[in-house]
Amino acid sequence: MCNRRDLTGANIHLNKNRNKQQEQADLDKRSFLKLAGASAISLGFAGTGIASGMENKAAETPAQTIPKPENVLTPDQALERLMAGNERYVSGKSEPLDFHDVETALIKGQNPYATILSCSDSRVSPEHCFDEALGDLFVARVAGNYLTHDNLATLEYSVAVLNTPLIMVLGHESCGAVKAAIDAVDHHRDFPGHIQLLASAIAPAVRAVSDTSSSRLINVTKANIIMTVEKLRTKTPVLDYYHDHKKIRIVGGLYHLSTGKVELIA
Repeated sequence: MCNRRDLTGANIHLNKNRNKQQEQADLDKRSFLKLAGASAISLGFAGTGIASGMENKAAETPAQTIPKPENVLTPDQALERLMAGNERYVSGKSEPLDFHDVETALIKGQNPYATILSCSDSRVSPEHCFDEALGDLFVARVAGNYLTHDNLATLEYSVAVLNTPLIMVLGHESCGAVKAAIDAVDHHRDFPGHIQLLASAIAPAVRAVSDTSSSRLINVTKANIIMTVEKLRTKTPVLDYYHDHKKIRIVGGLYHLSTGKVELIA
């Protein structure tokens, strides 16, 4: 994110060059996120109610400049709202979605109140199972809801730029990606193409579960969710800082296909 100058040239002393490199290496977490916020604003994200730097200042932004003021929540409020939406979904009381209710506000930008790292399974839709509308959830999806470099960057963006106060890792019953990982570990199965990468990424969760009963699949699924949550809490300076300072909550959820219920497990 830093705009590094070209340090070549005969008039630049070696000592000065070393000092600049040292300063860059010593940038602390606060400096990193200040730069991230500034970069985001320069890219045209100013209309989303973003705060630059480490402090989440969305609540201090005038309401008229925030696309959806009702989405400015504390981490606890965000989790409560998310789970209340799931209760409506399960009970058949989902609120109807009307695009025209939000179209004007969302042209200005976005300020989702929760980020979901979800499996790509077509039977699980975060917007549906939490009964939310456009602009409410920032969703990253990958088969097996495991952590990749790409979706890690997406989650960092949601926190550092969009000020999202909640991240949920959402797995589900009968996950094909987890089944593949179990086959790879238990039966040494090798999958074609890049599917093996997926199985290998989830393999640590398989090895962490010694149970070989009929509950093995669901137990490995839960272990995969819990391990991903723990990685997110400490993986990068961005998420680590926000989590340590209680700016965000990072939780895990398991979607039950038979009921639509999301069970909090981490």
